[in-house]
Amino acid sequence: MSAVNQDGSGALPPISDELPEDTIKIMLATDNHIGYNERDPIRGQDAINTFKEVLELARKHDVDFILLAGDLFHENRPSRDCLYRTIALLREYTLGDKPIQIELLSNPDEGKADGFSFPAINYEDSNLNVGIPVFSIHGNHDDPQGAGPDGALCALDVLSVAGVINYIGKSDLSASDDPNAGIQIKPVLLRKGATQLALYGVGNVKDQRMHFELRSNRVKMFMPKDKDDWFNILLVHQNRVKRGPLEAVPEGMFDDSINLVVWGHEHDCRIVPEPVAGKEYFITQPGSSVATSLADGEAIPKHVALLEIQHNTFQLTPIPLRTVRPFVLDEVHLSEAAETDGIDVTNQVSVMKFLRERVNALIEQAREEWHERNEAVGISPAEAGEMMLPLVRLKVETTGVSVMSNPVRFSQEFIGRVANPRDVLVFHRAKTMSKGKVVADEPELSIDDPTIPVAEKLQKVRVQNLVREYLAAQELQLLGELGMSDAIQTFVEKDENRSISEFVNSSLKAYEKKLSGREVHEANLDDALYELKGEHEKEYQESQLGIAPKIKGKTRAKDDDDARSVDSMEVDSEMLDGTGGDHEAFSEDEPPPPKKTTTRAKASTSKTTAKPTAKPKAKPPAKRGAKGKQLIELSD
Repeated sequence: MSAVNQDGSGALPPISDELPEDTIKIMLATDNHIGYNERDPIRGQDAINTFKEVLELARKHDVDFILLAGDLFHENRPSRDCLYRTIALLREYTLGDKPIQIELLSNPDEGKADGFSFPAINYEDSNLNVGIPVFSIHGNHDDPQGAGPDGALCALDVLSVAGVINYIGKSDLSASDDPNAGIQIKPVLLRKGATQLALYGVGNVKDQRMHFELRSNRVKMFMPKDKDDWFNILLVHQNRVKRGPLEAVPEGMFDDSINLVVWGHEHDCRIVPEPVAGKEYFITQPGSSVATSLADGEAIPKHVALLEIQHNTFQLTPIPLRTVRPFVLDEVHLSEAAETDGIDVTNQVSVMKFLRERVNALIEQAREEWHERNEAVGISPAEAGEMMLPLVRLKVETTGVSVMSNPVRFSQEFIGRVANPRDVLVFHRAKTMSKGKVVADEPELSIDDPTIPVAEKLQKVRVQNLVREYLAAQELQLLGELGMSDAIQTFVEKDENRSISEFVNSSLKAYEKKLSGREVHEANLDDALYELKGEHEKEYQESQLGIAPKIKGKTRAKDDDDARSVDSMEVDSEMLDGTGGDHEAFSEDEPPPPKKTTTRAKASTSKTTAKPTAKPKAKPPAKRGAKGKQLIELSD
């Protein structure tokens, strides 16, 4: 598409090719989901193969560093095979003699492992020879868990201390109503020539808690003193699509000091930067590099991007991924097919023949798209080799059709021709909704609902719903139902086998501490425990789910109902103003006036460019930062 100014006045020039010493080159990717379906004999290596391609592209384009926006791993506790391959690839492609051109200006020890001397930023470690640094936040799949002596840990912590990744965006959330608590975001400050980059990261936070932190004015961004001279990137890993009143982050919530938001978690590729109404920044959503579900969004061609930043200008070039398995899907309505194609929906043989023809057509479509994708990047059929077995999904709407074949048995006819020979077909019926009833995008299902087929229950019912129903029938006398539900969910989904025992032990210790300070007679023990249970449940809600404590001033929550309302998601940009804090390198001033930024996209080059807003300073030589020191100008 053509590139124009926001006022429509004309095209913008790209960044200058004559200033490579001032251009920071970044490889953007997210949601690699390494380890997804790794035991599958066909698809098991898809995620790690594409991650290898991302690293190869980073080396090919000679980037300064790689930026990942969460969910590097699919499982919270990756397997030994998964960790082994990931660390081996990172060592192979990111360590080496390539000179580092980006100078670290912030504290290299910010976020380092407690009790150890090595810095948090791996290329500042004199014992490591890093060629391409990798910066990453955590996602909802690989988030920190546990409560050991080193606190909550995740797989990225392991990669960080191994020296192959720079883990940023880890938050220690508390239940305190101290206005200085909450989410505090300190940037990694980098410089190459005359270009200065502030890199902000926020790892995944529970959606309800994130909503609470934003609404309660508890999200604080620390900014450099000379903040007008920096290009600011923010990495987030949250719901972008609204799946409920408290289950998404509004696109317009970020401060105008941000130039570009890199949005992880959403798997559909919207990598070309999109402007936000009423804001000066842009959002790029790279999407996942591997399909983890056979949904519409996963069928969009997958890309990573080369992001180039020069002074206050950026240019983004989408790069298609070649190793992604072909995926095609379609939907048919049998009632409509009966009219247009003349099939007899009362005859099972006739219906299955029709569906078989549609699946064969999808396989052929996948083959054609595979060849077109290779031709687009100049790869001949001989060089491309044989196509990987494609993922094929045909959704069949069966409303009004009483007799259907077994979809698993049908799918097995395509063994050796598709990568998912157990679930090629998915049958479903049109849903009827009661008048006036509002249903979220993903309704919560009950395991005891007799109107829902067993297959749909197993696919959609949530663990927390099962636990909630059980605990409602078996009321706990001492432990809080909400905390127990979360502990069981963590045990199941995160494979954290100590989550239940840790919750029980922490609850009992809290009860013992509170009871020791009270005079409780044996006759009143049950009442005292009931009261303690209520107090403990309330404290748990404040610390985990973001039930707002009372805060003085305009940002005070009116009541719990208001805190859960849709309107409460309209967060003012002032919530992300700088707050200073305990770090001299950052100021307590208000953010600078909104900067003018403009996006440019050119069809012939697939690039997106933003207009510079300020004249660059004289270029200093690129160099490494001194270990343990901050090289930015400090002020009182």
